[in-house]
Formats: sequence, structure tokens, C-alpha cells
Amino acid sequence: MADEKLIKVADLARVREIEFVEMFKGGISKLMEALGVARAIPKQAGTALKTYKASGALDEGGGAVGEGETIPLSKYEVKEQTYKEITLKKFRKATSAEAIIQRGYDQAVDMTTELMLRDIQKGIRKDFFTFMATGTGTAKGDTFQAALANAWGQLQVLFEDDAVATVYFMNPLDVAEYLASAPITMQTAFGMTYVENFLGLGTVFFNSSVPKGKIYATAKDNIVLYYIPINGADMGEAFSFTTDDTGYIGLHEEPDYTNMTAGDTVVYGMELFAEKLDGIVVASIGDP
Repeated sequence: MADEKLIKVADLARVREIEFVEMFKGGISKLMEALGVARAIPKQAGTALKTYKASGALDEGGGAVGEGETIPLSKYEVKEQTYKEITLKKFRKATSAEAIIQRGYDQAVDMTTELMLRDIQKGIRKDFFTFMATGTGTAKGDTFQAALANAWGQLQVLFEDDAVATVYFMNPLDVAEYLASAPITMQTAFGMTYVENFLGLGTVFFNSSVPKGKIYATAKDNIVLYYIPINGADMGEAFSFTTDDTGYIGLHEEPDYTNMTAGDTVVYGMELFAEKLDGIVVASIGDP
């Protein structure tokens, strides 16, 4: 009879699963910290993401109301717009026994799992920037410094708060020459490089998913993380996924003896989102 303390293959698989979900959690947590995202809202599958836009104006009378007269109403309204639904995304990969024999388990399986993690992060970033491009605010500048400053100015007007914390996203090619000579400290989070207090305007993220010549800007308080909790929604009743306390992502690893492959199944449902669509400024960088 085997010793009960014997480390088995299943135990090692569990360790790899835990490492995977903790790496993902660490990446998204660091991104949320850099973005200043204070709200991570768990949603159920099929729940729609909504943006909001306020409109209206003060009464045309300018507030001049005679003694005893009824004060006319100023009409304001908040319209909601359904952006899309949060859906559970599922991915799977399999590594053959021959590949494991040829390259060893660590190289054949672990390295491909890490690459899979980076691709998942890339997909989340791409969806976020696709959404940011739909922002209704606009700005323009002949150089990236001018466009960045004008975007900052628009945000001060939109949020009517000189102390608003702002965040910007731009293509690194638009600012590569400046970054090469500027004495700045760059950090990384969730596969993106960023600089805090860039030019004294706010936090700037650099990523190639942002179109060259464009800058997306918004207030940090406008960004929210929505996700389907993998450790909830009765998922555990039918499936065995390793996740963490947040439930951001789940991984299950097991061998398939019918075709001699080591399989990995990953599930998650996550969207970085801005609640106020008119709180996003899309700035254009013109020709210097």
C-alpha cells in the first residue's frame, strides 16, 4: 500500500493549476492597481454590460423666477446603452505524449500554458481597447504631448473636477523617440507598459492594440472590472476547475488516455469596461 504522504501526479497537476490562476490574478490585480480600479463586480453569465450617458440642460429662463411663481423644471435624463453580454469563454489545448517525450514535460506543457495565459491577457486587452474607441469625447494635437494635454483638458471639463485622476492609453510607436531619451520609470502590468504621472498629466499605458495616432483617455473612477465568478454560479457542482478566491479564471488539467494527450481547459468571463461612454476622450495625434 502506497504511503499516504506520497506525492502523486494529480498533486503536481493541482500545483500547476494553482500557479496558473495565481499568475493571472497577480497580473489583473496589478493592472487594477495601476488603473485605479476600485470596483470588481461579479456578474452571472448572460448579464448585459451597460454604459450610461447623461443629457439635459437648465431651464431657458436662467433661474429668473418671480415671487410666488412656480419654478420651472430643468430636464435631465440618463440613457443607458447595452454594449454586449458577458459570456463564458472556453479554451482548450492538448499536448501529445510524443511531444512530452521529445521535449520534456516542463517545456512541452508548462511553457505552452504560459503562452496560453499571455494570449488570454491579450484578448482581454484587445476587447477593452475596442470598447474605448467608441468613446464620444474628442481632442486633437499636432504632437503626442499636445494631444495628451488636450485630452487631459477635455477630461477636466467632462468630470468638472480639477483633481480627477486620469489614465491614458496610446501606441508605443507614437512616443518611442521621447521614451528613448526621457528619464522616466516604466513598469509593467498585465502585459502592458505604463508610466505614472507622465508629463504631470496622469498614468499612461503603452500598448500596440491602441491604433497608431490615437490616444484613449478617461477618469480612473470610470473604469470597472466585470467578471463571471468561476468559483460561483454552481460551476463546482458539475466541473472541477482550480481557481482562486476571486474566481477570475479557472484551469483544469487532466490526461486523456484515449489519445495519449495532456489536456488543459481554461474558462473565464471578464471585461474591463467604462461605465460612462461620454467620459471617454479619443484624441488624435496630427502631423508635427
